[in-house]
Amino acid sequence: MNNSEILDEVNKMSSNTLMETLKIEFTEIGDNYVVCKMPVTPEVHQPAGILHGGATAALVETAGSFASRYFIKDREMAIRGVEISTNHVKSISEGFVYAKATNIHMGRTMQIWEVKVLDEKNNLISLGKLTTLAIKKK
Repeated sequence: MNNSEILDEVNKMSSNTLMETLKIEFTEIGDNYVVCKMPVTPEVHQPAGILHGGATAALVETAGSFASRYFIKDREMAIRGVEISTNHVKSISEGFVYAKATNIHMGRTMQIWEVKVLDEKNNLISLGKLTTLAIKKK
């Protein structure tokens, strides 16, 4: 399958999941990265009317976890997020945010991803790091 077909397939797989609830859409796959986007609407706001950090963390984990799944070619392995950190550096109240997960370490068992969350003007909104483990499916 080409990247467009893969993106279509993974977006369809997001049906009835948190990704659908948050309206996260996978938009790009590169040589060592994945990009997805999420609309910033009142549904993902905190009471102050800005993007909720938990929604941002979910976006970070979504981008990094899919990146691990995509770049580990062994389909007998399951991917599990084991640690996430997200630093929020700027607020946003409308538009879209884009999460780009780029590989820092791609081991057979452990993977580490840097995830930059940017607005439509390329301003850094949050910076995340996700560690995933690849474990044998039961």
